[in-house]
Order: sequence, then C-alpha cells, then structure tokens
Amino acid sequence: MTATQIGPLLKTWRTKRHLSQLDLSLEAGVSTRHLSFVETGRSRPTEQMVLHLAEQLEVPLRERNRLLLAAGYAPVFSERPLDELGPIKDALDQLLSSHEPFPAIVVDRGWNVVAANAAIPMLTAGAAPHLLEPPINALRLTLHPEGMAPRITNLGQWRAHLLRDLALQVEVTGGDDVRELLEELQGYPGPEGEPGAHDVFVPLEIDGLSFLSTRTSFSTALDVTVSELAIESFFPADETTAKAIHDASR
Repeated sequence: MTATQIGPLLKTWRTKRHLSQLDLSLEAGVSTRHLSFVETGRSRPTEQMVLHLAEQLEVPLRERNRLLLAAGYAPVFSERPLDELGPIKDALDQLLSSHEPFPAIVVDRGWNVVAANAAIPMLTAGAAPHLLEPPINALRLTLHPEGMAPRITNLGQWRAHLLRDLALQVEVTGGDDVRELLEELQGYPGPEGEPGAHDVFVPLEIDGLSFLSTRTSFSTALDVTVSELAIESFFPADETTAKAIHDASR
C-alpha cells in the first residue's frame, strides 16, 4: 500500500458509519478542510491523526492497522496466537468450564471455533464428520443440511437471526472472508422465518430443548486476536430444558 490510499479507506469507513465530512470533523475536532484534503490524498495525516479518526469511526483493530499501513506507518496493534495470551486463554477456559452443564463456545471474527466446553456435543451430535474437522465453523455447522439444521425445529427463525447478525457484521466490520461466509450460508437450503411480533428473543430449539444465547467480547482489547474473540453461551430458555440438562449431567 502507498500513503495515497489512506484517503479512500477513510472515506469508505466514514460512509459505512453514515457520516458526512462535516459530521466526522465535528466529532473528531478537526477541520472539514483538512479531512477533505486527507480523503482526496492532498494531505498525509500523522500517525496520531489516523488513530484518532479510526477511534471516532469505531474501526476494528485489524482495519486500524491497515489504515496505518496505507498511510505509510507501521501497525501498532499486535496479533498474537491465543496460546501466547496466557491470562486471556485462562479466562476463557474458566468461563467455558464454569458455564457447564450448558453449552458455550469461543469463536473468532470468521466464526471459527477457538474453544468449546464439554457440553457442546449435545448441540452438534449427528453432524457430518467433515463439519467437525478443524477449523470448525460454528455458523456452517449450524446451518449446513448435514450439520445441526435438520434437528433445529425453528430453523427458519434461527437461520434468519444468524444471517441477519452476520450481514450486520459485514456492514460494521468489513472483511471479504466474512462476506464470503455470508454468501455461502445464504445458499444453503432452509425455510424462511422471522420472530413473532411479541417475542422477546429468538430461541434455539433443538431436539426438544430450547436455549437462549448471549454473546460476550473483550471491550478493552488492544490485541487484534483478542478484539475479535466472542464467547457464545447458551442458557436454558425454559424449565423443561433446564431440568433435562441437569438430569443428564448427574
């Protein structure tokens, strides 16, 4: 990349956030003239200015590194394997094990499973072996016709929920790999469905069990790997499910 490419990249992120140059200049405390010069390549921003504008635009850390490279600077956010992030890995292991006997997984930005607890097989039982070979993609495993999909009784609702979330992720964070995953999943067969007008949440209903899910991330992460991790935890959505799981775990 060359320094002249920082302008189009910044403009792309500003457009994604539905901000005008005036909006961003006011939020960032810079002149509209200077911002215009940066976007058109007439002015090269300082490293601090790149990071400041990226912060205002809520650009993901991976893409902040890309912006820095485009402006001619070295990346400032590390990207280390999870095995090298001892305290983070220990925290994830503790969260996963403490959630048992209910299922929980950790996924990266592309929804590849990084870690899972011992309760996950209750959801993945019967899936084709090729879908369970690393790297396991959680969304592919869920919606593939040889995966969990045939056992999900409200597949239409759950499929619509997952695809809508993934489409939003593509819009907010970018990334060709995530966009390609969305296109792949949209091509899988499956019923149409939307949540009911008075529903509080979309449950995952599978083999007579009903779960609600929560997603947790590291909000103060300064490492690319950590910033892209999410913990997906499943809780019983009714007393029948809670009793069935507790009885099975005794």
